[in-house]
Amino acid sequence: MTLRERVHGYLLGLACGDALGVPVDYASRSFLRKQPIRGMTGYGSHHQPPGTWSDDSSLSFQLVESLIEGYTPEGLARRLIAWYQRGEWTPGGQIYDVGLSTRYAIDRLERGISPQQAGAQGPISAGNGSLMRVLPLAFVFFSEKTALPARYARVQEVSCLTHRSLRPVLACFLWVEMGLELLHGTEKHAAYARVQQHLRAWLPTQGLPADELELFSRVLENNVAALPETEIFSSAYCIHSLEAALWCFLNAESFSEAVLSSINLGDDTETTGSLTGSLAGIYEGSRAIPAEWTQVLARRADIDQLADRFFAIL
Repeated sequence: MTLRERVHGYLLGLACGDALGVPVDYASRSFLRKQPIRGMTGYGSHHQPPGTWSDDSSLSFQLVESLIEGYTPEGLARRLIAWYQRGEWTPGGQIYDVGLSTRYAIDRLERGISPQQAGAQGPISAGNGSLMRVLPLAFVFFSEKTALPARYARVQEVSCLTHRSLRPVLACFLWVEMGLELLHGTEKHAAYARVQQHLRAWLPTQGLPADELELFSRVLENNVAALPETEIFSSAYCIHSLEAALWCFLNAESFSEAVLSSINLGDDTETTGSLTGSLAGIYEGSRAIPAEWTQVLARRADIDQLADRFFAIL
């Protein structure tokens, strides 16, 4: 599979997974077990038409734009503000949903707080608001053959614009490392095993708090894919989102199965869907995404153009 197909697969997979989850955002698992999502629907939780994606995709697209123009923390901060103030890279010209930590951080950026200090710390910043937008970094790391310590530093920097606590930073780092392994063409279970192996060796050497690393033991020390569904949670907590998306991706036989299983876990469906669609899109490529989903996707042509522009710099 070509890198171009993976770039298109990532961006379309992200947006499709997101849009599938928007209408049932925060529906319970028990409700979705009775009325499962089987395709693209509309309205529901956020009263948006079919194919409408959320801030998960918008902020990922803004990171891609920042990487295309030559990434700096200040440049990415301007793009977050442009999304928040003017609806830049939204599906319909205005935002209809924004996470509390992201709103807090952008308010601070607007007041002139530096990107390195803008993000929230403490319990408020343990959500998935940076995890949902960080994966474009994997493509740049793949293209530039970035060394592991530099990868960690860049992921930390990008997360810290909105989420400065170690927990979301580590979740972002694990996520980007998984995407990077898939870009190398590694089979998905082997990719997961490789990420576990090199992060189990490297992370303990960085002086990180042992209690924080322990929170990632189900992902790093065990096989999260082997857990029963009853032990997989899909809230907006960054570790829940990380585990749920990996579980759906690793246990599915196709793009569609991965994404639909992630939506039907319930709770933070748009983020679990966008994360799962992102990895599955990288792995399966754009041709694996059902045409009936992409045909109704908001701003489909713009997303394709963004993919082509991103691929051109890699």
